[in-house]
Amino acid sequence: MYYQVTRKIKKTLITERVNKVAAERKKWAKFGDERGKKAGPDLSTTSIDQQIFLKLSTTGKHAESVEESDLNKKKAALIGKKILCRICKGDHFTTKCPYKDTLQPLDELNKDLEATKEATPVNEPIAPENSAGGKYIPPSMRAGAKSTTGDSYKERRDDATIRVTNLSGDTTEGDIHDLFRRFGSISRVYLARDRETNICKGFAFVSFVLRDDAAKALQAINGYGYDNLILRVEWAK
Repeated sequence: MYYQVTRKIKKTLITERVNKVAAERKKWAKFGDERGKKAGPDLSTTSIDQQIFLKLSTTGKHAESVEESDLNKKKAALIGKKILCRICKGDHFTTKCPYKDTLQPLDELNKDLEATKEATPVNEPIAPENSAGGKYIPPSMRAGAKSTTGDSYKERRDDATIRVTNLSGDTTEGDIHDLFRRFGSISRVYLARDRETNICKGFAFVSFVLRDDAAKALQAINGYGYDNLILRVEWAK
């Protein structure tokens, strides 16, 4: 006994729009090393693999938060140990200092200047003591001594001021302090800024407590490359 089987097939026409240039490229004949070969991919030159879909994970933010918490714990541990950078005095290791390539050469130059100063003998005249009447007279009150009040303080500040030029527009007072504080105590820093844009005009004045420290800074920083510019340092007039 035979049964008649009837099958119905439904055809649906799907119209897909593609770029005209891509459609024209599909009609090209093979060229180069593939010239003359049949249409379609050749297994000897083309690798056909399964299509791999990208699956984005939702645990990314959680992993970042875990890493941040671990980093905060490490920072807290460093603060407890009082780690201090020898170059910029920051709370990180010296080997990780971001100013290692720019400020460390200045420290080495400052040490060389200190060593040179200590090795150079200084002949200071010894003032004879005035023993008139058997009374002790302080050096500041002896004959030929200068006054130690008023003018000496003004003289100390004016003579220990240097002028720095060729600064970049992004320079701040903090940058000037970080650059010059290794040479001695700084009493004042003046950075010239534009009144409207508040951008550095390219020069600044640095006042040291001691003139010797200002002289060391002038010798070390003059001609030094900073922020892709060559600095010029001279005595303030």
